[in-house]
Amino acid sequence: MKKPHPEPKPLFIERMKELLGEDFKNYLKILEIPPVKSIRCNTLKISPEKLKKRLEKKSWKIKQPWNENPEVMIIENPLEPGELGRALEHLLGYYYIQELASMLPVIALKPKKEDIILDLCSAPGSKTTQLAAEIGNTGTIIANEISLGRIKILASNLERCGVTNTIITKKDGIALCKKLAKQNLKLDKILVDAPCSGEGTLRSSPKTYLMWNINTIKQLSKIQKNLVSSAIELLKPNGELIYSTCTHAPEENEEVVDFILKEFKDKIKIEKISLPINPRQGIEKYKDKKYLKEVKCSCRIYPQDNNTEGFFIAKFRRVK
Repeated sequence: MKKPHPEPKPLFIERMKELLGEDFKNYLKILEIPPVKSIRCNTLKISPEKLKKRLEKKSWKIKQPWNENPEVMIIENPLEPGELGRALEHLLGYYYIQELASMLPVIALKPKKEDIILDLCSAPGSKTTQLAAEIGNTGTIIANEISLGRIKILASNLERCGVTNTIITKKDGIALCKKLAKQNLKLDKILVDAPCSGEGTLRSSPKTYLMWNINTIKQLSKIQKNLVSSAIELLKPNGELIYSTCTHAPEENEEVVDFILKEFKDKIKIEKISLPINPRQGIEKYKDKKYLKEVKCSCRIYPQDNNTEGFFIAKFRRVK
């Protein structure tokens, strides 16, 4: 029998109602439904066509939901518990188990072959391996992570997926950016998939209900602003940075974007993002705070809109 979800805290409900209005009911409904089983074909080792054929021989029903991203796959039929992780194709690194919304930041970043890329908060490696596949193991990826335990998982995933263009660093993200800036290193692309309160992961991780805390959100907002501020200094002219979180809290999303646009108004522009789903625009105000109108270029991804987890994505370009 399915365990009931923990009860969301009253303040969380109040805040989500303010963000969603009438749509709050649909949001609550989708939280009761487990997320779809999604994988990303690792094109460093196998083509999407070949992987699809292999998996269909196992009687898996495969759907490729996004025409321009054939590597993205959904398994539509029930599987045995743990089968996705135990399958030979997974152990061989032919696919990475990755939630649909989690694939969107790299799709939005559009890395090119030979790019020098920084993945500032990289473990467990879903987006690092995705970046490496996108650029065909060319260029260089610096994958940074502060936790040694998480670095072991990151290194294991990079090895399983055949990634050979990545340097792993173990440093506080802000300190690493300052160190690289002193070396005068300039980067083509940066991904800041920041530590966040995880409100968007409630479908797959109901324990987030119990961990949710407004003070944590405020503390994280400060860290996120510092991480992006430090990273921006490393961008080449016309270099691009994606800031993403898996949360809905405006303090961690639009407030960070608003802060960056004001702090770096002569250096940075926000870009429109092309995604294979239908996101909502960033919001221009929340409670007593008003944000710059450009913040609308960022993307809010709610679970009930596209049957994904929740995410937030903003894209910046260095203009000088």
